[in-house]
Amino acid sequence: METPHYTVTPKALDLVAKIAEKVGELQGSGEYARNLRLRKVNRLRSIQSSLAIENNSLSLDEVTDIVQGKRVLGKPQEIQEVKNAYAAYEHLPEYNPYNVDDFLKAHGYLTAQLVDNAGRFRSKGVGVFSNGELIHAGAKAEFVPKLVSDLLTWAGESDVHPLIKSSIIHFEIEFIHPFLDGNGRMGRLWQTLVLSQWNELFAWIPIETVVYENQQGYYDALQVAGKSADSGIFIEFMLSAVHQALEALPVHTITDIFPDLHTDMLSKTELDFLEQISGYVDKYGEITNYRAQVLTNRSADSIKKLLARLTELEVFAAVGENKGRKYVIRK
Repeated sequence: METPHYTVTPKALDLVAKIAEKVGELQGSGEYARNLRLRKVNRLRSIQSSLAIENNSLSLDEVTDIVQGKRVLGKPQEIQEVKNAYAAYEHLPEYNPYNVDDFLKAHGYLTAQLVDNAGRFRSKGVGVFSNGELIHAGAKAEFVPKLVSDLLTWAGESDVHPLIKSSIIHFEIEFIHPFLDGNGRMGRLWQTLVLSQWNELFAWIPIETVVYENQQGYYDALQVAGKSADSGIFIEFMLSAVHQALEALPVHTITDIFPDLHTDMLSKTELDFLEQISGYVDKYGEITNYRAQVLTNRSADSIKKLLARLTELEVFAAVGENKGRKYVIRK
């Protein structure tokens, strides 16, 4: 069994320490143990972002409606991708991250009714192309089952910190490219799985949202690591994404952050929006229309209306004009 090639840099070690500290802070607040609504919103953000990386065009609101069984106008394939991803993430507690059968089972959920070989390793060659140019060729098909088995066996026996180990697994899945379709989604899902078994908080942290916001950096890290056959640069990228995702979460409850807020005055959409941006506002005390778009994947017009409504309710005060306008917590 060959050990994956990776380098743990000082930057990676520093990020591991910062992440561990932040996890302790979040657990100490107790917010995620009791706030089922926030956990659900974050799960949907994870699904929408992971699919958006693969060019699924559905918004967070549309993803939410699909999961709730509502009719949505959209491409049938994209709607099926949402249903599949939701099923795959909902089964997260049942998977053993170091078991090949569970790995294939998860792929079966992710790609059901979308590909003929859902839940099965590919039997032919595959490559990743950019502008018609091959940038990465997956492992030869006949080697894929053993490569995946060796990877998961190594991971199950290794005492490498889960934050680093999960990033290595993520990279190796993309490098091996074990399936004809769904490799990116599987890499991100399996990293979440490994992290959630280290600390259950990670089952609800939308790391995929940060990856989506930094999509080119994600691809660049994969490509550089692939060329060097060392996942060190990718480990750094993913740890940075994990840290950013944690930093964006509120340590306090919404009513702690917005002490004069009467939640019963907000619609479900308004409350979901406020929960999505509350971590950023909690940290910086303000937010712009553009930053709210990035955090929520909503349109500029939708954000404008929501911020106007929250200003009307005196949750925020608007400061500045036009593109320079920002919204601060009203004291």
